[in-house]
Amino acid sequence: MANSALLYFLFVSAVFHKGLNSVIQAQRNVAAAVGEQACLNCLLIQTKEVHQVTWQKILPDGERTVATDNLHFGQRVDPYFSGKVEFQDAGLQNTSILIRNLTEQDEGYYRCMFNTYPDGALIATICLNVHELHEPVLHVRESNSPEEVVVSCSATGRPAPTVTITLPHQDLNFFHNTSVSVRNNNSTVTVTKTAVLSRRHGNSTQVMCTVGVFYGVHKEVFKMIPEVKKSLPDEKSGVNSSSRSRTSIIISALTTCGIITAVVFLWRRHKPQNRTQESPQENVQVRLRSTPVKTEERTNTNPTPVSSRRLFE
Repeated sequence: MANSALLYFLFVSAVFHKGLNSVIQAQRNVAAAVGEQACLNCLLIQTKEVHQVTWQKILPDGERTVATDNLHFGQRVDPYFSGKVEFQDAGLQNTSILIRNLTEQDEGYYRCMFNTYPDGALIATICLNVHELHEPVLHVRESNSPEEVVVSCSATGRPAPTVTITLPHQDLNFFHNTSVSVRNNNSTVTVTKTAVLSRRHGNSTQVMCTVGVFYGVHKEVFKMIPEVKKSLPDEKSGVNSSSRSRTSIIISALTTCGIITAVVFLWRRHKPQNRTQESPQENVQVRLRSTPVKTEERTNTNPTPVSSRRLFE
């Protein structure tokens, strides 16, 4: 019996709370990026006698007043949020605040509360999600096989982003798909996905990388995969023969240069020795040629019988 009464009490409380919230129109989930601004709005559908509107942030240890709009004292922002929060719309039936330069600390639940007479407090709760998503980086590089390419795409964000590699054409297949996540010191997560793609000859196609967070924010980047050029067997043989002929010519030229260099070196080395060996022979020939001349001169200088006879006479 007691359990039935407790269930009935919880059911009535839930219906009553839902009935109070039904008179307030608000976007229950608001998403914005780091560095941007977010607007939280609450609209009282039924006209009520409102004395004050209070905005609060729900913390683990309780609530903290962000701003108030009083019928007699006007609008006021708590000094802790000064320069960060301001009223966007002035009015007790329709209230909204603007949170500037969002950071991770601004994420959480916010509450708008209409203090009315005679209904009391009418409350609605808004969840503010602050995300961070940087531009993706896409790399395409050749694999060990000419018919394969390795595609890697990485993105950094908070919460952990999803990374998807897609191929617009059906003639490409990817395999060995791996994903690695690294948590950074600033609460962001870097996710890198790598895939090996097989491709056909003569196709130059596009690969796309899409990254996003579950709030619906996503970014895309594209890159071209170069085509594979398949050469004919004759062309391959021609290339091989021409390369072999060029190699033979180079080897022959180097050999000839080596032989000429060796001959010149040996010739220069033995040339002074030949001159020293030939010089004595040349001196002997000079002596032999000069000796008869000297003999004739001596014979001519001796007096003949006629000349001696003249001398004695």
